[in-house]
Amino acid sequence: MQFIDKSTISVKAGNGGNGKSSFRREKFIPKGGPDGGDGGRGGNVILEASANVNTLLNFRYSRKFVAENGVAGDVKRQFGRGGEDCVIKVPIGTVAKDASTGEILADLTENGQRAVIAKGGRGGRGNAKFKSASRRAPTFAEFGEPGEARNILLELKLLADVGLVGYPSVGKSSLIASVSEARPEIAEYHFTTLVPVLGVVRLDYEKNFVMADIPGLIEGAADGAGLGHEFLRHVERTKLILHIVDAAAVEGRNPVEDFHRINAELKRYSEKIAARTQILVANKIDLPQAQENLPALEKLAADAGIKFFAISAVTHEGVDALIKYVGGWLDEHGKEFEPVIAQDEVKVFDVEKDDDEVIIERNDAAEFIVRNKNLEKIVAMTNFDNSEGLRRFQFIWRMKNLDALLKARGIKEGETVHIGNMTFEWHE
Repeated sequence: MQFIDKSTISVKAGNGGNGKSSFRREKFIPKGGPDGGDGGRGGNVILEASANVNTLLNFRYSRKFVAENGVAGDVKRQFGRGGEDCVIKVPIGTVAKDASTGEILADLTENGQRAVIAKGGRGGRGNAKFKSASRRAPTFAEFGEPGEARNILLELKLLADVGLVGYPSVGKSSLIASVSEARPEIAEYHFTTLVPVLGVVRLDYEKNFVMADIPGLIEGAADGAGLGHEFLRHVERTKLILHIVDAAAVEGRNPVEDFHRINAELKRYSEKIAARTQILVANKIDLPQAQENLPALEKLAADAGIKFFAISAVTHEGVDALIKYVGGWLDEHGKEFEPVIAQDEVKVFDVEKDDDEVIIERNDAAEFIVRNKNLEKIVAMTNFDNSEGLRRFQFIWRMKNLDALLKARGIKEGETVHIGNMTFEWHE
């Protein structure tokens, strides 16, 4: 299966249904009051983590997701039906970000976990809702509120128990191939592994764990060099890190220095990730020159206070002991694990958040732009062809003190004001 770990999609929540303006007209009741019903709420766009989805591949071909609009209200105070939600199945470990701001909207780490990423518009109120002692026969109703729309960046962060890190060509792919059914490409050149490879390591009939062969790391990865952040974000999820070094120094590098360089990159990216439990694994001990470096590597592990294993992924020497130890460590410590998000504070998008501050700007044509979420919603829901609806908006305009705010910005008679999708001409 092709592994796709990043994709951008477009989502649009459903619009609310329009409210109804009507009056009760029945036999023997010639002057019935207003009885227009409310429109239904628009459907939300929801992400749902599913164990049945493994990659973001489907989003290469299906990029636009739209929830159903709410149904309009009707006579006799009949409420419109709410729109159906649009539920998007994503792999466990998916992080959703606003593509424009980079803000994290949701972090889905459990099967069945859901997050609303675009909220459906509320239904417009029918004229029955506007009846009062001073307004006995309102003729206006609200339009439905537009549903939210945004572009979403989906990123899949692997939920592997064990992550293999180390320089390119130290034998990570060979190790995962020797202990699981995964078959990564193995060759004598750098960055053979360009995407993470998952392998299930079976300990016995009931017990297993997931190992991730993560693409090779080089100096500067924390700044995006090489595969950089494409690799580092997958380390965030692993419970245990197997730090693989080439004990035989086949490419002329010093394995002790490699160990320090890799950890320096992890620490630069995230202190929390660098603090993850590591096991130092010296690979390629089947080669004669490896014996010269083993004492220094054993001392390195002892000084760092971490476990040390010497193995050969090719001959399988020492591999069984390593896997047995890893399985035992996960049994003892795996439940204590909490996912780490290195660079952002994770949250689920607060769909109720609203800012009442009125911001007035000017565009290139020197026209005035009024920005306020509540006002923009009211404009979208107001029927300006109805005189009562227009008067209600004028009342809200005065309550928001917009005239004074616009005068403070230097507005003059007849100049243009934009609020949402509506354009107004200002008069004293």
